[in-house]
Amino acid sequence: GAPSCSGSRSVPFEFQRSRSESTGDEDDDDDEDDEEEEEELEGDAGARFGTDDGEHDSDDDRERMINLAELTPYILCSICKGYFIDATTITECLHTFCKSCIVRHFYYSNRCPKCNIVVHQTQPLYNIRLDRQLQDIVYKLVVNLEEREKKQMHDFYKERGLEVPKPAVPQPVPTSRGRPRKVLGSVFRIPPELDISILLEFIGANEGTGNFKPLEKKFVRVSGEATIGHVEKFLRRKMDLDPACQVDIICGDHLLEHYQTLREIRQVIGESAVQ
Repeated sequence: GAPSCSGSRSVPFEFQRSRSESTGDEDDDDDEDDEEEEEELEGDAGARFGTDDGEHDSDDDRERMINLAELTPYILCSICKGYFIDATTITECLHTFCKSCIVRHFYYSNRCPKCNIVVHQTQPLYNIRLDRQLQDIVYKLVVNLEEREKKQMHDFYKERGLEVPKPAVPQPVPTSRGRPRKVLGSVFRIPPELDISILLEFIGANEGTGNFKPLEKKFVRVSGEATIGHVEKFLRRKMDLDPACQVDIICGDHLLEHYQTLREIRQVIGESAVQ
């Protein structure tokens, strides 16, 4: 007689079962009716709570197919209008191009070809980085693009009798106590023509010479073909010296002349005296 909170159909079901169990002299038809009604209720509950094994979730499991044309604007180089090859990103504005395209562009301009921002005043190639993740995505989206690019590169080197460069193999990172160690590679390689290292030290100046800035960095690496005149121009610019100010450059006990090259001074005075 108590009201039920599990649905209107559960009341006659409970009443029917209690009556059949209490009397004990119902026939088999009543038991069959009970079983049918119980199966009907279970099926209805399964439909309500989503526990049946129907096809209601077939749409959710189905993969969504995307047309390549929808992604094309994001994987095309705006310079050559082709798919990214060696995708390279400008760190200043995060615009991406083919490596060969952006390097060739920086030969005559220091601005981004897409947004016109100044990448670097003198060396824009310092502010670009390879985007290997994006390049992997492009190779996965465009069928046979990677194979075609490798074949073209192979044919290019073979036609010119050059050795085909081998792909770079990532080096394993040594671990210590289960923690990966960061391997620091050389960020900038010093060109071989910069074969002279000099140490510039300020000795002093006469009174009334004027104000000047101290050198921020005393160590300089230059070519051996540079002359003392080049060193003087460097000092005048870095220290904001007055044009009328006379600059004497001394190495050891020797007063150096403007026409002398650093390589000649090293040969005459000695390796240890070139400071």
